[in-house]
Amino acid sequence: MSKKLIIGNWKMNFNMHEASLYLHKLMSMLATHRDVEVVVSPTMLTLQSLSLQVNRRIAKLAAQNCYWRDQGAYTGEVPVAHLRGIADYVLIGHSERRHIFIESEKDIRLKVRAAIRNRIKPVLCIGETINEKTLGETKDVLVDQLVSGLANITAEEMENVIIAYEPVWAIGTGEKARLDDVRQVVQIIRQQITQLYGRKAAEQVKVLYGGSIDVDSAADYLRIAKLDGLLIGTASIDAHKFTQIVEKAHKI
Repeated sequence: MSKKLIIGNWKMNFNMHEASLYLHKLMSMLATHRDVEVVVSPTMLTLQSLSLQVNRRIAKLAAQNCYWRDQGAYTGEVPVAHLRGIADYVLIGHSERRHIFIESEKDIRLKVRAAIRNRIKPVLCIGETINEKTLGETKDVLVDQLVSGLANITAEEMENVIIAYEPVWAIGTGEKARLDDVRQVVQIIRQQITQLYGRKAAEQVKVLYGGSIDVDSAADYLRIAKLDGLLIGTASIDAHKFTQIVEKAHKI
């Protein structure tokens, strides 16, 4: 059985001092489980400092964003190349990046390629809006996002790619996707990857769910067949809740 992957996205929470204190608290609460990999994703400004503090046997770090060029005149951007030795993962195409910052499919595709090139695992986030869901377009939207986001990736590289299904309408709203809907999406994702890269790649790729996950709902999602873990937002900035979710992943 493959490891469950639990990623906590802190979003734009915790300044340097708060992040250090929180990580220290989290490290003291989390147990080390061979069947669960824990990842936390702090703000870019705190990432480097926390990389010196984190016990990587307990948890790893993810960047919340990156730029696809390795260097150049791109004021304000942080290239994936600068994350090497600091982060093990990078979130790409999160719904907030797509919809608030109007991140294009081209940007996302290039970031995924840059992450692989720099040996950092990309967490490609995909998901439909409430309007797309209402119109019955969920499958078409997800397939389009997968095909575009993975366009520059080879079958061999897919083992280092994580796909996170985050329905836009469930992010930070308290609304949760039905278990049957998530099961169907997991099938859609693996079927599409099979078409693109073959069965082996489809079996190897990790698929996560994210969307208003809390302590009470986590176990139900973690029991979904061929779902490999969770991408957690709000609950990840509460050490007790996040630890409880990690423990549930271990016990399933």
